[in-house]
Parts: sequence; C-alpha cells; structure tokens
Amino acid sequence: MSTITIERFNSGQLLPAGVPFPEGVRVGPMLYLSGQLGNLPGQMALIPGGIEAESRQTLENIRAILRGQGLDLQHLVRCTVMLADMGEWPRFNAVYKEFFGDTPLPARSAFGCNGLALGARVEIECIAADPSA
Repeated sequence: MSTITIERFNSGQLLPAGVPFPEGVRVGPMLYLSGQLGNLPGQMALIPGGIEAESRQTLENIRAILRGQGLDLQHLVRCTVMLADMGEWPRFNAVYKEFFGDTPLPARSAFGCNGLALGARVEIECIAADPSA
C-alpha cells in the first residue's frame, strides 16, 4: 500500500500572515493553488486600475507561487476564472493571452460571480503538474 503525501505550502510573500488558507497544496506531482486575486504581495489590498491591472497582478501572483515550487505557467493544467462581470471577459482574455504567449494553454473555464473577496474583479484558481515529482 502506497502512502500519499500531502504538503501545504505558503511562501509568506503573497498572502498576509493570518489568512486561513495556504497558497496551495501539493499531492504527489499535482499542485492545487488557492484562488488568487490581484492583491499587492503581502497585502489585503487590490492593485488599482480595474480588470486589466487586477488580471496582470493575479497572474503574476500565480507565477510567483509556481516559481516558489520550481515550476512556471507551462506547468498549469487547469484554471478556473471567476469574473465579477462577464462583460469584462474580452479585456481579461487579452491579458491572459499576454501571459501565456506561445506556452501551451491549460484547460480553462470561466463564470461570472457576485461578491469576490476584497471587491475583486477577477479570481483564478489553478491546478499544476510537476513532471519531476
């Protein structure tokens, strides 16, 4: 019988101390990232500038978490995007494409929702695979 190792990780760089969740959880080669907002690293404040700025910061936060685990955006296998206003979908998508460029895109779904934390315009949760694990 094999044992599955579950590791919770938090660099202390992106989330302020005291939040009730880690940046993510590693289960074998899979990483499940907590939903990320466009918050300024270490703060419970969103970057100003609306959907484009928040989308960029959210993706930068995701990239920082992945890099802390020795990975990058190409290791993402699934993203779920939550938008406060689906009318902002084209503007979000433009930023998303900037980040991934020629990198193979992860599977993705998106939906509109009401009441994201901190009044955010976007939240993204992701799953990544570590091929070296």
